[in-house]
Amino acid sequence: MTGKLTRRQALLLGGGAVAALASAGTATAAGAWIRLPVVTANIGRDNLGAREAAIRDVRNADPGNRPFVGWQEIREGDDGEPAIISQYFGDLYQNAFLHHESSYRVPISVPQPWTVINSRATFVHGGMQNITPPRWINEVVVQHTADPALVFTLIDSHYIYGAYNGPQEVSRRDEWDLHKQRHRERVMAHHNNGRLVIWTADTNNPNYGNATGQAGERKAFAGGIDRINWLPGDGSVELELLSTKVIPMHVDGHDARAAIFRIRSV
Repeated sequence: MTGKLTRRQALLLGGGAVAALASAGTATAAGAWIRLPVVTANIGRDNLGAREAAIRDVRNADPGNRPFVGWQEIREGDDGEPAIISQYFGDLYQNAFLHHESSYRVPISVPQPWTVINSRATFVHGGMQNITPPRWINEVVVQHTADPALVFTLIDSHYIYGAYNGPQEVSRRDEWDLHKQRHRERVMAHHNNGRLVIWTADTNNPNYGNATGQAGERKAFAGGIDRINWLPGDGSVELELLSTKVIPMHVDGHDARAAIFRIRSV
């Protein structure tokens, strides 16, 4: 049986039988579980001599496996980070947005055997003079080369400092709140298309809830400003959190955070 029905056959069988046959003809086994380390890493700008060791340690967050990384504060101390990231995240990676003309502060490192099939940079706001640079949200849609059904979105960003932490200046909250709104829009755009979304960010708010307000959004870390969250899609891709860890970086007050997942197509 080929699995295809003529119009005449469909009419003779009726809707219920057609549905049963279609289900039987298209059912497939779930894919194999694949280990998926994801890191959020704000490099910072104070102790610049510690950057290389920090970037190397992020690369080795899950020994024997290549992590996805959402970076923040790239090229804010100086222009040294892209070369170091390229050194440790080289030929086996796509370093999306690392050399983007505008959104380079929040690049995303994507390891083989994953490939970027779509990407987008979303402008949030133009910054505040002597306080913060312009803010962007970067995203990639990735697909596993050995399992084309295994697709998800990774979003990375960095909110303004000092609105809901540090000095907590009310004058900065319009920018922070706008960022939260744009962040939600981008996560929901993919979720509404049925796609699993994982996001990394320096939220600059220790009491950050979630990006979307959706009951299904999950947190790898319950507190702190550096977060890894995820929102399931239509169930065609399954994600499970296995463990978490903190990676000391010694550049400034940030340590990288890693979430070790496993993922499969269903």
